[in-house]
Amino acid sequence: MLQQDPGFQVVGEVSDGLEAVQKAQDLRPDLVLLDIGLPKLNGIEAARRILECTPQSKILFVSENRAWDIAEEALRTGACGYVVKSDVAAELLPAINSVLQGNQFVSARFADHDAGKHAHDPVTRRFRSSSAAMPLPPKNAEIGHHEVTLYPDDASLVDGFARFIEAGLKVGYAVIVIVTNSHRGPLLHRLNTDGVDLEAALKAGRFVLADVAEALATLLVNDQPDRIRCAQVVGDLVAQVLQTANGTNPKVVVCGECAPTLLADGNAEAAVRLEQVWDQVTKLYNVDTLCGYSLSAFPSPERRSIVERICAEHSAVHARRTDY
Repeated sequence: MLQQDPGFQVVGEVSDGLEAVQKAQDLRPDLVLLDIGLPKLNGIEAARRILECTPQSKILFVSENRAWDIAEEALRTGACGYVVKSDVAAELLPAINSVLQGNQFVSARFADHDAGKHAHDPVTRRFRSSSAAMPLPPKNAEIGHHEVTLYPDDASLVDGFARFIEAGLKVGYAVIVIVTNSHRGPLLHRLNTDGVDLEAALKAGRFVLADVAEALATLLVNDQPDRIRCAQVVGDLVAQVLQTANGTNPKVVVCGECAPTLLADGNAEAAVRLEQVWDQVTKLYNVDTLCGYSLSAFPSPERRSIVERICAEHSAVHARRTDY
């Protein structure tokens, strides 16, 4: 997979832990993908020795071992991430992009564990895999969060948005949803199946459903996002929610796919620009946003660079598995 990506240069490959330490010392690579069950010297001890001799190298464990205590011990070495081998199709690329930027990435199946406490290097942005896809901050957050989840397919995106909406409504937030027409029906069906009282949420002013095509028609000028228009749209939506939320002043959260739609339509530059503008504007209103991208939206030839640019515009990145 890596050898086929022109953005990577594979400088070495070894079959045991001792050789891994020696090669790392000689080559000083930017990234080391390391298994745990290695001959001569296990991966965890190899990681410790590699970081002693070449501390600038980032280590990402890629192992079939699914025990959390093993993953936890691996992270204690100072490694930046842990991916379960059976999940590499969906998680390897986001994991590599994360650790190369000095952030931590832990396989989605470990989402219930507190992996963040093992990060060895404090960073302003912590990229982490999560199966929960619910980036809601505490109610006293001072600025809006802007997070992204990379979904393997449309069904996963609908599921992730449904969980986000359900969680938001449950804790009393006002939820704005901006989705494509093709996702609207499945999303509403899922919410109704889960027993969400959408009628009550609508009457209370805590649920707003908007269409991506209509939103983009307002946000774009000459096929590029306009900051003034974006500020007006966000401001109007927030004002609408706060005005109709039955006298309360709830936290406002958004899940949407405006930029992902631009990317899927082949306008990658506009997608990146919209993420930048949206990030700036939503912080003004303390609005938390979850952007949902299906991996099929990323063009294959430039996938790595576009993923990196999109991820860089978010405060956290999540990768979603299909087998919940």
